[in-house]
Amino acid sequence: MLYHTYQAYQDASEGLRALARAGMAWGTMFKPFGDFGAGQGVMAALELASRTKFTHTRPDYSIDYVTVAGRRVAVHEEIALSLPFCDIIRFAKKGAEAQPKLLVVAPLSGHFATLLRKTVETLSRDHDVYITDWKNARDVPLTEGRFGFDDYVDYIIKAFEAIGPGAHLLAVCQPCVQALAAVSLMAADKNPATPRSMTLMAGPIDTRINPSAVNELAMSKPIEWFEQNLISSVPEKFAGTGRKVYPGFIQLIAFMSMNMDKHTNAHRELYDHIASGRTEQAEAIKTFYDEYFAVLDLTAEFYIETVSKVFQEALLAKGELICLGRKVDPSVIKRTALLTIEGERDDICSVGQTAAAHEMCKGLRPHLKRHHLQPGVGHYGTFSGKKWEGQIYPQIRNLVLAVN
Repeated sequence: MLYHTYQAYQDASEGLRALARAGMAWGTMFKPFGDFGAGQGVMAALELASRTKFTHTRPDYSIDYVTVAGRRVAVHEEIALSLPFCDIIRFAKKGAEAQPKLLVVAPLSGHFATLLRKTVETLSRDHDVYITDWKNARDVPLTEGRFGFDDYVDYIIKAFEAIGPGAHLLAVCQPCVQALAAVSLMAADKNPATPRSMTLMAGPIDTRINPSAVNELAMSKPIEWFEQNLISSVPEKFAGTGRKVYPGFIQLIAFMSMNMDKHTNAHRELYDHIASGRTEQAEAIKTFYDEYFAVLDLTAEFYIETVSKVFQEALLAKGELICLGRKVDPSVIKRTALLTIEGERDDICSVGQTAAAHEMCKGLRPHLKRHHLQPGVGHYGTFSGKKWEGQIYPQIRNLVLAVN
């Protein structure tokens, strides 16, 4: 009933948003009203009211050009591999010289992979970039079957086999565990598509280290509580009707509640910018929230298995993870260079949780291991913003160059 109640509210409140949009159109038509005095405040309030909605459609990546060696190069998207729950998208650059192939393994945690748009844009300067573009589970018919933790690992392996030998891996946040598991299995099989390097960024490799609020929440209830209270069925109006999912809107609300003051202040600033005619500042905030409020549903089995295996039991860190019918042993990795990246102020994935991968990858010689702790950044600062551009990204680029 949870999802149905949410959808009923969204549908019912659409009329209010339509009225707000109509008011904005009226104010624009009678231009002086919205340009002076109280009219500016009214127009700002109407625009905020029109935006009170989560969306469930993937935004565009909108990466049309990147600068390669000082030259502006056009970018176009290609689907390198299409799977029921994910497309592997390549950001191909017309006329560019060959560059190291790099797969970005995006989180499957309530947002679309487009949240990493700026990450991809930066990486594309020096790499031939691919990304796991996850599909909204509510749009995947039941006939496509289940998608769980093991399937995620299998998708990573399939992606590297499609891309071909010599590629590199960069995993952001939650999928660092699945990425390490995939590389471990590929290394054990001596798979020729095993990546040459593996960058794990702000991921929960060992959640027993410096537990964050996210970890404590996962440990506060038995797994049955999550199954009974957070799982819902997709309503009838969508392609995935009847599929059991962990709705993306629940995840978003949970993340927002951790920093509610920050989001409240951001919307106050948005109101002030619109009312004062500061268009550029207002657009920056709107662009962020257009992306942030685009939510994606996870299959119930993937969510429950991730909470259980990663956050409650820390099976990979304990050496007890069984995946695709086999025990996962990162010590078999001999040739895939490892870089771990953490943010000093990360309140989602605490310092030490990602670096734990180094102890697990005992088969790697010291010169193939690197760790970077970025001062002054939180979780999102590890893959976006000025310090990502100027201090973190060069670490990744240099590793790829060193082992390519």
